[in-house]
Amino acid sequence: MEVTERAELIVVGFAVRTTNADELDPLRARLPALWQRAGAPGAFAHVPGRVDENLYAVLTDYESDHHGAYTEIVGIGVRTVPRLPEGMVAVRVPAARSLRVEARGPVPQVLLEAWQQVWKHTESGGTPPRAFTTDLEVHHPDGVDLYVAV
Repeated sequence: MEVTERAELIVVGFAVRTTNADELDPLRARLPALWQRAGAPGAFAHVPGRVDENLYAVLTDYESDHHGAYTEIVGIGVRTVPRLPEGMVAVRVPAARSLRVEARGPVPQVLLEAWQQVWKHTESGGTPPRAFTTDLEVHHPDGVDLYVAV
């Protein structure tokens, strides 16, 4: 983990509200369907101004900490907010001081391990402490970079 400054980004995608506890229960988990929808061929074909080929997961609107509800938006980075296709939302991810964690290897396993590392940091009172504002996962060909706001 390293502390870095993450640049601002606008993400257009699909959103769900969930909790980590719900995601551990296959009957209540909402993220697999969200990722399936976002990963479908052509899911973002009608969204103009795409900045790169990455997929982004924005974790925001934290109810409290990693035990509370949060909103996850999975989508693409864009230059400006376009007229949104039905069912999509846009979110501005503000620039933030963040802990950067690299996850390399088979996803989702390495991503889960990266989040477990973040949760351990949080539970142990690690410095700097998490802000629980807006976190970002950048999914690219080499793996995932996780940016956790501090």
